[in-house]
Amino acid sequence: MVSSPVERVLGQEVALWARRGGLLFRQARRAASLNQKALASVSGTSRTTLSAYEHGRKSPTLETAGRILDAAGFRLVLEAKVECEAHEGADGRAFHVPSRLRRLPVAAALGEARLGDRVYDLSDRDERRAAYTALLCAGGPGEVLGHVDGVLLIDLWDELVLPDEIRGAWRPLVEEARQESGVMN
Repeated sequence: MVSSPVERVLGQEVALWARRGGLLFRQARRAASLNQKALASVSGTSRTTLSAYEHGRKSPTLETAGRILDAAGFRLVLEAKVECEAHEGADGRAFHVPSRLRRLPVAAALGEARLGDRVYDLSDRDERRAAYTALLCAGGPGEVLGHVDGVLLIDLWDELVLPDEIRGAWRPLVEEARQESGVMN
């Protein structure tokens, strides 16, 4: 049977998600200090089927995935996809703005950010202010998404010294979040 280009791409996407889903099950199982046999038993599936899920050879239904994760003490959560758009500043350098603000895990939000040769302690408000200024002005997409926490940005927003075009590009996200509809977990 000959597949269409769309079917080939979708097949690749399904295979990618099967592998990632397997990693998710393995992470949850290990975090719960369970072996495959124990997790399979409490989640109502067989050890061989759980192994097939973990190795990406088989894909569970959404209901089954939820049941397995629940048995390990986790839950499935819908999280909005966040992407960055590149903008050009007045100086010709690129800056990146996400499609929405999101909350970071505490360790990332208050950990360290290495930007160029400098390391910022994000748990220190003054250093976080300096880091956010640098990130909003010149951070790459991965740096922005990995270090800018929506709530902490809103807290510092009025204190950040930013060029007008950068403040203008980020302002709609901050205003939306201040109205309690834009910060995603």
